[in-house]
Amino acid sequence: MNTMTDFEIYLRPTQFIDSESPEVIAYAKKHTDPNKSTKQQAKDLYYAVRDDIMYDPYHLVLDPTVISASETLKRGSGYCIEKSLLLAAAGRALGIPSRLGFSIVQNHLSTKKFTDMLRTDKFVFHGYNEFWLDNRWVKCTPAFNKSLCDKFSVAALEFDGETDSIFHEYAHGQKYMEYLHEYGQFDDFPYDLFVAELKVHYPHLFEQNSNSLASWVTN
Repeated sequence: MNTMTDFEIYLRPTQFIDSESPEVIAYAKKHTDPNKSTKQQAKDLYYAVRDDIMYDPYHLVLDPTVISASETLKRGSGYCIEKSLLLAAAGRALGIPSRLGFSIVQNHLSTKKFTDMLRTDKFVFHGYNEFWLDNRWVKCTPAFNKSLCDKFSVAALEFDGETDSIFHEYAHGQKYMEYLHEYGQFDDFPYDLFVAELKVHYPHLFEQNSNSLASWVTN
């Protein structure tokens, strides 16, 4: 049976989930109320990160010294992993056990320009969150802000704190996002695994003197 001791790793600050950051703590406290239930606090944080932080898949930085929840908050935008780092950090700042999940998805919500640059419709290392609520882990995906979903005429993902909310399964009568592979759950961002998977699936990212994504990836 789980005890709070089992969840200490999901409450502590880490290199990437810097929940001890004063800015992250202030952000978490700003967007919810200590008198609310833990479930409602998690919901409040989810909607704050989903819509306050703009989804930006074009900002892919591989320098680990500038990847963190507080950096995402400072920038006000980020790709799915960066937004997940902030949501996890905000949860931990309020004492809500929080962890990360990663997967490979197909038909990711993005533009043709972006999939052309990836040279595939598979998005590797898509990040999502899990909160420990009512004695179980509940999944949620804060990546796609409502304004972006409105642009694509896709309903934004809602989160009730009880039901997993991880993908836009159908849009316009067709399956929109499909999870192809699960990497599992982590107490911190597995940076080395992330980079290794990028090299396997997007080798052109690391090509020199190329007009591909390598031109805007920081090594």
